[in-house]
Amino acid sequence: MTILEAWEYYEKDKKLLKYSPYTLKGYKIQATLLSREFNNCDIKEITYHQLKEYLYKQEHLKPSSINHRVRFLHSLFRWAVDEGYIESNPAAKVRESNMGKHVPKFLTEEEVETLRAYCEKPREHAIVEFMYTSGCRIGEVVKIDINDIDWRNNSIIVHGKGSVEREIYFNTKCGIWMKKYIETRTDKEPALFVTERKFGGKPVRLSVSQMRTIVKNVAKRAGIEANVYPHRLRHSYATHLLNNGAPMEAIQQLMGHAKHESTQIYAQLSGERRKQIYKRYFNT
Repeated sequence: MTILEAWEYYEKDKKLLKYSPYTLKGYKIQATLLSREFNNCDIKEITYHQLKEYLYKQEHLKPSSINHRVRFLHSLFRWAVDEGYIESNPAAKVRESNMGKHVPKFLTEEEVETLRAYCEKPREHAIVEFMYTSGCRIGEVVKIDINDIDWRNNSIIVHGKGSVEREIYFNTKCGIWMKKYIETRTDKEPALFVTERKFGGKPVRLSVSQMRTIVKNVAKRAGIEANVYPHRLRHSYATHLLNNGAPMEAIQQLMGHAKHESTQIYAQLSGERRKQIYKRYFNT
């Protein structure tokens, strides 16, 4: 079985398991690069040392890019072993690069208020409010339908990484802007957020890239110097929760983090929270 044949079967299996389409899109690129490097040989012929040599050639890339390749190799060859296509996993001992601890970038509360002030259309208000007050991943937001919303509780069940369900919440201000936005629409598209431009006579669900562009355009209009993107609003959500005294365990559940370490990183940048703890516990 060649590398590309293995990829085709792998992709079909992972789609059945509801893997993220964004992950599979990235892995497809990695499969193409791997097949070029090894002339689309039989996967049985690939060795651990060959994979190491392949990764050594990528030293010019950022550690995060190299690690993305490593995760693909782990996943593909582990699948090949489980399916019985190869006897041993040549990628089993391949390790990710040590990237150090990455501290997420966030917006201050003043910057968030500035971003809000420069929203012009109801759709912009609704998107910015929802991205910030729900802490959702952008990939989760674009999948939401209007009928998914529980208006009574200001909550929505979303499907996160690995199709894991969790309940997210939004505040009253966000709910008001979402309703205002929905009231401006005359289409029957089920998606919560849709394009203003019509395709085939009707709007369609906003894509991830389109939603990023909307957020960036508002930030540019507001004159915010920081690079503003949807995931930065998610980081801001977590940081502001921590600053306001939310327990780390609660933030982990609200963010949909599978690992405690993913949430713990926010503690490094929460200077206000550290100051509050100091004042509370150091009274001498």
